[in-house]
Amino acid sequence: MHHPRLATVWWDLTESDQTIESLRAYLKETSVDAFAEVPGLRLKAWIADPETNRWGAVLLWESAAASQGPVPSRALQLIGYPPTEQHVFDVEATVEGRCEDTELSHRGLAFAAQAP
Repeated sequence: MHHPRLATVWWDLTESDQTIESLRAYLKETSVDAFAEVPGLRLKAWIADPETNRWGAVLLWESAAASQGPVPSRALQLIGYPPTEQHVFDVEATVEGRCEDTELSHRGLAFAAQAP
């Protein structure tokens, strides 16, 4: 049995030419669809904190081996420097709750303008 891994990545955008809004456009145009094809990635949630000008992601992998595979991210190139913080965690337990919406893909502020 494989044990899931969770990773968090944060960038302080203070020194970057990128903004939360410009990175949001990158998600919508390129990154979300590219990550949908990554083997072993169960979930990726891109996150932002406008109050502290931070941008990041939470990734849930089906195994430690899967978390070591290549990813189609251009964030490092776009932002111009490595993440300010990176952490990897062993997952103690997982559960999927009951949801009204069965589809979680293509949700969030990057796609809010496309909502019906």
